[in-house]
Amino acid sequence: MTSATETKRDPKLERIRNIGISAHIDSGKTTLTERILFYTNKIHAIHEVRGKDGVGATMDSMDLERERGITIQSAATYATWKDITINIIDTPGHVDFTIEVERSLRVLDSAIMVLCGVAGVQSQSITVDRQMKRYSVPRVAFINKLDRTGANPWRVIEQLREKLHLNAHAVQLPIGLENDLKGIVDLVEMKAYYFEGPNGQDIKITDIPDELKDQANEKREALLDAVSLFSDELTEEMLEGAPTEARIREAIRRGVLALKFVPVFMGSAFKNKGVQRLLDGVADYLASPYDVENKAKEIGNEENEFNLESDPEKPLVCLAFKLEDGRYGQLTYVRVYQGRLEKGMTIYNSSNNKRHNIGRLVRMHSNDMEDISKAEAGDIVALFGIDCASGDTFTDGKAKVTMESMFVPNPVISLTIECKESKQLPNLAKALNRFTKEDPTFQTEIDKESGQTIIKGMGELHLEVYIERMKREYGVDLVTGAPQVAYRETITKSAEFDYTHKKQTGGQGQFSRVAGYIEPIPQEEGKDYEFVDKIVGGSIPREYIGSCDKGFRSCLERGSLIGFPIIGVRCVINDGAYHDVDSSDMAFQIGARYGFRQGFGKAAPIILEPIMRVEVEGPTEFQGAILASVNQRRGMILNTTEENGYAKIEAEVPLADMFGYSTVLRSSTQGKAEFAMEFSKYAPVPRNVADELMKKYKVNNKEEE
Repeated sequence: MTSATETKRDPKLERIRNIGISAHIDSGKTTLTERILFYTNKIHAIHEVRGKDGVGATMDSMDLERERGITIQSAATYATWKDITINIIDTPGHVDFTIEVERSLRVLDSAIMVLCGVAGVQSQSITVDRQMKRYSVPRVAFINKLDRTGANPWRVIEQLREKLHLNAHAVQLPIGLENDLKGIVDLVEMKAYYFEGPNGQDIKITDIPDELKDQANEKREALLDAVSLFSDELTEEMLEGAPTEARIREAIRRGVLALKFVPVFMGSAFKNKGVQRLLDGVADYLASPYDVENKAKEIGNEENEFNLESDPEKPLVCLAFKLEDGRYGQLTYVRVYQGRLEKGMTIYNSSNNKRHNIGRLVRMHSNDMEDISKAEAGDIVALFGIDCASGDTFTDGKAKVTMESMFVPNPVISLTIECKESKQLPNLAKALNRFTKEDPTFQTEIDKESGQTIIKGMGELHLEVYIERMKREYGVDLVTGAPQVAYRETITKSAEFDYTHKKQTGGQGQFSRVAGYIEPIPQEEGKDYEFVDKIVGGSIPREYIGSCDKGFRSCLERGSLIGFPIIGVRCVINDGAYHDVDSSDMAFQIGARYGFRQGFGKAAPIILEPIMRVEVEGPTEFQGAILASVNQRRGMILNTTEENGYAKIEAEVPLADMFGYSTVLRSSTQGKAEFAMEFSKYAPVPRNVADELMKKYKVNNKEEE
C-alpha cells in the first residue's frame, strides 16, 4: 500500500480484528469461543458443548449441533476486549463441512488455529492449514486441553514445524500439566499468570516459579532468536543486552503479518486457563483490516487487478460470503472491504447489475441480531431480503469491480433420494432449493436416464445432516439409496443386417427394405454415433435416407443387454428397396430400427462402465493403506509421487466401486487423506460383472411386464 494511504489510517479501524477460530474436530474451538464471549462480557454464563444443563454452547444454535455436540454451520459474533473490537467466526472442524471454513477464511483477516494438547496436529489441522495458506491468512496457534492426561505442548510445536512446515515458537509455557495445570508463564513479559475464581476471571500475576526459571530463559532465548529476523531494532537491543517488551511484540507482529512466524499460546479453555492472554495476543499480533491486502478486478478488464483500501470514504465494495434462510427471509453475510453500507442506500450486484435497497442491516451474535444503521470498511455484518448467490460482490454503482469468490471443492459422495409420500414433493423442492443456495458443496441433479433425484456432498455425515434437516425443517421423509451407475452398451465387431418390413392392414400398407452393416467407432474418435449413406442407384429414395438415420438413432437410447444407451456405433446403409405406394417415412424408420437390432445382436455387444480418474493425497505413512484401498476397488495405479511428507496417488477406478470410498479412506488413514475424482473414459466391464448386470436387468424387466 502507498505511504499516502498509511498516513490516513483511522485509529478505529486499527482496533478491529476479524478472526476465525479453526481446527480439527473436537479440539475445543466452540468451547474457546464460549470463554472469549464470557471474558469480553458478551455472555454472562458459560454453557458447555455437551453440558448437562442441555443449553449448549452459544455458537451452536442449531438443535442438530446441540444434539450431536459438533459445529455444523459457521457462526458469527463480535466482542470487545479492552479497546479492540473482535469479529469472530467459529467454524466447524469436520471435513464434511469444509466449505464453512473455506468461506470464513476467505473474508477474515487472521485466524486462531486451535490444537489439542494431546492429539496435536490432526488431519483437519492439515486441511485448515492448507486453507489458511490458500488465502494468506496470518495466524496464532493455541494449544488447548493441556489439563488432559497425556498433554505435551512441546510435541505439538514440533509437529507444527514438521508436518505443517510452520516457523512456530512458544510465547508462553504452562505452569504444570494435566491435573496440575495452574497457569502460564508469559515469555515476553517474563511473568507468571494464574487464573483464579470459579470461571478463571481473577488473574493473579507473580514472578516465575523457581523450578521454571531455567526452562523459561531457554524458551525465551529461542523465541528472541526466531523473531529478531523480523526486526533489526530488536537485534540491536539484544546485542545491548536488554530487549524491551514493546520491541519483542513488534517483531512478533511483523513475522505474523508476513506469514513467516506463528506464536504459540497455551492453556485449557474448558478449565478457563490462558484465554485472556490469548485475547491479548489477538490484539497484539493479529491483523487489522489495514494489514492485509484485498484485491478486486475491474469488470470488463479482468487483467486489471488492484488493492482495495480500508477507507470508509472510498466507493463501496463488499463481498457476500454466506447465505442463510432465516425467520425473516434470506440473511446475507457480507464483509465490507471499502466504503460504507448504510440503511436505505441502494447497492448493485456486480455479477448481474441488479439493484437492491438495504432495508435492514444487522450485526450477528450467533443466531441473535442487533440492528445497526451503518457499517464501514472492515466490518462483517448481515443484510436482509437481498437475493444473491454466495461469492457475489456488491458496490454502490461507482466502482465497476468484482472480487474473487472462494474455492469450492467438488462433492465426493452422492445418494439417490425419494419422498415416502408424493404430497411432500413441493417441500422437498423448497428444501433442495434453499440448501443448494446456502451451501455450494451440496449439489442436486435429476439423473436423465433413471429419473432419480441425486444429492451430492462432501461426505456421509454432510448428506446425513441435510437429510435430517429436511425431515425436521420441512417435514420431508426420504428414502435413500446408492445412485445408479451410468453404464453404456457398444459393439466390438462389424455385422451385417438386411431387413424387409412389410405390413398390409387394408388400404395403404407399409413397405421398406434396409440393408447394410454396423461397425464399432474407435473410442479415440470421440463419436457416439455416425450415419453413413452408401446407397447408389436409388434403391432407397433420397427422401427416405433421413428416415433411416432417425430409425437408427431411436435405437441408441436403450440397448438390449441392460437397457442403457448405446455408444460408439457407425451405421452404414448400402442397399434397400421401396414401394411406390406403400413406402413412407414411418416404414423406413421401422425398417432401420429392426435392421439395427438384427445387426446389434450379431456384433458382439458388450457393456461399458464409467472409469474415474481418482487422485488421493495423504501423509506418506498411509501410502500402503491408500494403495490397498484403490486396489481393492479394481483400481489401476497410474502414478505415485511424494513431496513434503505427502504422498499423491493417481489411479483409474470404476465408478461402481467408488461408492462409500470416502468413509473407507478416512477410517484407514485416521481421516488424514482426501481424494478427488472426475470422469475419465468408458471401459468394458469384466465378464462376471456383465453377467450379473444382465441377470438383474432380466429380473427387473419381468417384474415390470
